[in-house]
Amino acid sequence: MVKYPCAKNKAPLNRTISVSKKEINTFSREFISLNKKTSLRKIKNKIINQDIFETIEFLPEKFVDLLFIDPPYNISKKFNLVSFKEMEIKKYEQWLDSWLKKIIKILRNTASVYICGDWKSSSAILNTAGKYLTVRNRITWEREKGRGAKRNWKNCSEDIWFFTVSKNYTYNYDAVKIRRKVLAPYKNESGLPKDWMKNKNYNFRDTFSSNTWTDISIPFWSMPENTDHPTQKPEKLLAKIILASSNKGDIVFDPFSGSGTTAVVAKKLGRNFISVDLDKYYCCLAQKRLSIAEKDNRIQGYEDGVFWERNTLREQIKSKKIK
Repeated sequence: MVKYPCAKNKAPLNRTISVSKKEINTFSREFISLNKKTSLRKIKNKIINQDIFETIEFLPEKFVDLLFIDPPYNISKKFNLVSFKEMEIKKYEQWLDSWLKKIIKILRNTASVYICGDWKSSSAILNTAGKYLTVRNRITWEREKGRGAKRNWKNCSEDIWFFTVSKNYTYNYDAVKIRRKVLAPYKNESGLPKDWMKNKNYNFRDTFSSNTWTDISIPFWSMPENTDHPTQKPEKLLAKIILASSNKGDIVFDPFSGSGTTAVVAKKLGRNFISVDLDKYYCCLAQKRLSIAEKDNRIQGYEDGVFWERNTLREQIKSKKIK
């Protein structure tokens, strides 16, 4: 049974992606489910509409170059037909371990793994994944849409743990540089810019990406990537991870794909993808986004091979300094 989110009258500029009953019938023909051991050829660039606990039993071994996991956080949350209930932290660790220990077998020895969590689930992710993988870093990114709070600090950040299978892994540092404004430009003895660049009225510097991300915008109703999935990750966030930790033609795997951001960004950046999600409606959203990506491979906030600080790219487009 497919449950449709409540229909709403959209504002004129509301660009939220949705799917109709007719589209569900069409897109449902595109994704698959597994009931026996399968080859990579049959699942490559496919959305698998199935419970990951079932899917994992039928996947080939050692084929994934990049694993991105955005599991339900340890909070009570409803995802269309499925609800997740908050549990004691040790039980949450056991739940993580119940599927992660099985997923390890599909990773290449050179694979990288990114696992998302909030402050409540972050320690459980480290404790669980640390048993099987080598931890490399913890990324903290700003969710600028966090709610206000009168009895606690406003919760507007999340973590992404970065692991690898071995010491031999991909990290394309030059592919994820950030273009920042230079407000106090420094010149050398010859009067030339030092460590920054200039074009007409705009001074900027391309810097290495750190493990604190403040340039991410959460999808909202006027953005063309927005869906009604309650925990949708931004395309810009996935673009950073995919560009840094994979190469063109690599396999990117997402076992909790939701509305398909990982698959969509992988497609836009020339990678292969395999996505798994239990909810048929969300799989249809993902399939529709993939069809849109065939005609439009733009990623908001990513231009000229660099990631721009929040709001600065729009300023340049308006002033026609970037063509």
